[in-house]
Amino acid sequence: MSATLVNPTENQSSERVFERRPLDRLLAPLENLAVNSDHFFNKTFGRQNYDQGAHTLPRYLYLGPKGGGEVTRIGIFSTIHGDEPEGALAITRFIAELEKNPEIAKGYALFIYPVCNPTGFEDNTRHSRSGKDLNREFWIDSTEPEIRFLESEIYLHAFDGIITLHSDNTSNGLYGYVGGAVLSENLLEPALREAEKFLPRNRRKTIDGFPARRGIITTGYEGVLKSVPQLPKPPFEITFETPQVSPLHLQVEAYSAALKTILVEYRYLIAIAQNI
Repeated sequence: MSATLVNPTENQSSERVFERRPLDRLLAPLENLAVNSDHFFNKTFGRQNYDQGAHTLPRYLYLGPKGGGEVTRIGIFSTIHGDEPEGALAITRFIAELEKNPEIAKGYALFIYPVCNPTGFEDNTRHSRSGKDLNREFWIDSTEPEIRFLESEIYLHAFDGIITLHSDNTSNGLYGYVGGAVLSENLLEPALREAEKFLPRNRRKTIDGFPARRGIITTGYEGVLKSVPQLPKPPFEITFETPQVSPLHLQVEAYSAALKTILVEYRYLIAIAQNI
């Protein structure tokens, strides 16, 4: 899905022109699921104007069957780096699985943001079209429109958990970051274990420049997508990373397995806490 270089003709400018990747093609499978679902809905928002046209931020809502208590709100974010569409593709696989077995999402409201960096995806670049790495812009009073829209969503919905999907072209295996609530690590470990059925885990002691243990990192970069800082009761926060050099279909399966596992494990942990 890489950008295509268009060679200029004699009548064209000598500047190199890249053909942009169509966002609607990436989202078409999700749109088809939304049209035919009783649980999954398109809730696109956040119009942005550029010289080359306008964009909205894709947003979807999956409402699982009612559970016995309050609805648990989870935010799932991907493609904050435009050259990492693997997470967006995996979300389609994940939603298709939920459509077959809605009980996995029982008691959940899943707010899904499959492409947080639309212009970066179109241009096949890590950064947005403004030249910013959007995953270094959160909660620092950024003026980037994508950040302002996403921060508003995170603030208004008061998520119980935040999951971010990334693919790393420097890693030889699966790994993840955890933050927020103490139980984050207790969710990431089983998610990695299930995802290992498709791809190996990165077990190096240092990953992405940070100390790691069994593929789990407890520190990270400033300005990454996360919940509102300094909340008295922070949500769990998990960043799940696949090795981008691996076959795409295996990354998709690993993501889907991890997401399903996190939902099942979190519901189990909450049930235990309520009975203590």
